[in-house]
Amino acid sequence: MLEFQRDLSKGIAELIRLQLSPAHLSALERRQSRSPEAYDLYLRGRHFWNQLTPQTNRRAFEHYARATELDPEYALAWAGLADALASSPMTSDVSPLDMWPRARDAAARAVASGPAIAESQTSSGMVNYWLEWDWMASERAYRKAIALDPSYALAHRMLGIVLSSGGRHGEAREAMRRTRELDPLQPMSHALSAHVALLARDYPMGLELARQATVVGPAFWIGYYQLAWTYERMGEPELALDAVTAAEASSGGNSKMISLRGYILATMGRADEAGQVLRTLNAIARERYVPPYAIALVHAGLGEHERALDWLERAYKVRDVHLTWLPMDPKWDVLRGEDRFRSLIARCGFMSVPKT
Repeated sequence: MLEFQRDLSKGIAELIRLQLSPAHLSALERRQSRSPEAYDLYLRGRHFWNQLTPQTNRRAFEHYARATELDPEYALAWAGLADALASSPMTSDVSPLDMWPRARDAAARAVASGPAIAESQTSSGMVNYWLEWDWMASERAYRKAIALDPSYALAHRMLGIVLSSGGRHGEAREAMRRTRELDPLQPMSHALSAHVALLARDYPMGLELARQATVVGPAFWIGYYQLAWTYERMGEPELALDAVTAAEASSGGNSKMISLRGYILATMGRADEAGQVLRTLNAIARERYVPPYAIALVHAGLGEHERALDWLERAYKVRDVHLTWLPMDPKWDVLRGEDRFRSLIARCGFMSVPKT
């Protein structure tokens, strides 16, 4: 099967009269492992990672790592491992400081083994975005990945995220539109398109895209998370709470669901229930890592701005990946006039963004 894939790719290139450079021919030869077992492990790793829960992420780590043991030069397996490690602080409530060196090493191994493979460059971009907080380097990596393989949906998707975070909403919308064209049956394509719309404050579009995510992936928690966020922004808190409940069913206990519930309850004036959410988050934090951002958000909803800023400072110390949302997320507009808030974003080193 692996030989067939290589022959088929070359045959298609010849039929459409593409002139492949020696470097691209070499990349094509090295794209897949010659070990069927490593290839099978890589595919299983992709399957588990796409579900984006703590349990499936751990399975993805195991499969990718085993694939690299069988074939230490397997660039795709190293790229998959880097993607899973770099994104796990966002999807699985693990410490970014723990994941950072491992993700950086896996991305470097991917690029070293396959510099002309789009997946390797995309993995480098993900590490730069989530963990290094070097968004300009991240954008360069994604654009290089797209130049290598314009059909690689994940590169377009992540390019859309970094552009959106930097306030370049028109470019971000176009990148996400291309993502959905390339991978229309991937619920994350629609869910993160909703995220981009929400950062641009286009709530009707965010609602449409979040609904599409839940249709394409009825059990995909991130679609329901985006739906809850959209309803909250549109002044429909009860519908937002219903969407949070739906997300909780398949999120594997992700703190974002608990935190968003607390934030919504707080903005509804249900301070006692929001306070209970804070106690729940603090209790969980005694057992495992909980992003400080999650606790900060509930305090922001309660109007406790100094406490929210204190928790954001804690988030900065542990490199909480959720701080990447601060420049554009409308939930934080209440703090944009605060000197401490502006100072925090400046210290994070995020690229300059326009005022909103």
